[in-house]
Amino acid sequence: MTKNKYYSLWFSLAIFIIFILQIIFPIITDFFKLTSSLAIARPWTLFTAIFLHGSITHLLYNLFALALFGTILEHNIGSKRFLFVFFLSGLFASIASVPFYNSVLGASGAIFGVIGSLTILKPKMVIWLYGMPMPMFLAAFIWAVVDILGIFAPGNTANIAHLAGLFVGIVVAFMIKENQ
Repeated sequence: MTKNKYYSLWFSLAIFIIFILQIIFPIITDFFKLTSSLAIARPWTLFTAIFLHGSITHLLYNLFALALFGTILEHNIGSKRFLFVFFLSGLFASIASVPFYNSVLGASGAIFGVIGSLTILKPKMVIWLYGMPMPMFLAAFIWAVVDILGIFAPGNTANIAHLAGLFVGIVVAFMIKENQ
């Protein structure tokens, strides 16, 4: 395995800087977020929306998850495979969002892909969720249930994007396990 490049941490820094730029120049958000009605005319937004965030809370949750889970996954599978999981999960999360949401932004779908991969590759890894330690597979199951319920109690969260990212991450992890 090659030396890790710490892309998860570099992405976290880039996302933070982009958020500052979003505050200073709000046009960035309008131009680079994924707007469903414009997705075909502006296909780059399927990727650029991953690096945008709608609030400081949204940003901090995603930065924490990306730095934590991303670093662990990248350490276990290498930087190139991490990039593959992150971008493929983010892309599929964006595509899955188009029929269900007017617009989306955020790294959550890509991060859920990272979580999905860790769930398969490190199912017994203990993490803390809702103040309790539990194995990764149980935490991922709980997050999935919360997102499934969130579909039926709509809010300001792209639950379908989370689930799409999680699914892609799981599929990719099975492919990685098969090739190890």
